[in-house]
Amino acid sequence: MGKILIPLAEGFEEIEAVTNIDVLRRAGLDVITAGIGSKNIEGDHGIKVEADTVISEIDTADLDAVVLPGGMPGAANLRDSNELRNIIKKLNEENKLCAAVCAAPIVLEAAGILDGKKATSYPGFDKDMPSCNYQEDRVVIDGNLITGRGPGVAVEFAMTLVEYLLDKETKEELQKSMLVKSN
Repeated sequence: MGKILIPLAEGFEEIEAVTNIDVLRRAGLDVITAGIGSKNIEGDHGIKVEADTVISEIDTADLDAVVLPGGMPGAANLRDSNELRNIIKKLNEENKLCAAVCAAPIVLEAAGILDGKKATSYPGFDKDMPSCNYQEDRVVIDGNLITGRGPGVAVEFAMTLVEYLLDKETKEELQKSMLVKSN
């Protein structure tokens, strides 16, 4: 398994970013964080994070997935990154996992990969995702795309990623060790 890219932009939703980083690493996956414009990124609620690298240093050949945290203006800042949109397009063309939670599915829309696909987002962002078949489920899977509703589903979303990338047994072991209710 290659690397899982979690890009961070100013104004990201901290609980979504850190939960995905943590759960995926607990599952033994190689997660790399990349800042948009800088390694030092401040979240929507004032938490400052130092990313592993910057988006311009990412080699898509090393990637098996991209996982986008939401938050505003974080998701808009991710959407406005040409480099990130190009990474998403390339991974999608290779049928690799493209996942986004909360407001971040707008980035998948901007990358042009939601056309006709089932997807969800934080309430109200459906208007920014006109090409998809919008759903209101907590987590939606359509092929290599996984989307989630928001901060309250961060652990469920991350566990869904673990099952998709690895297997159900690893997800169940993590849920048990973290005292997470099965979904």
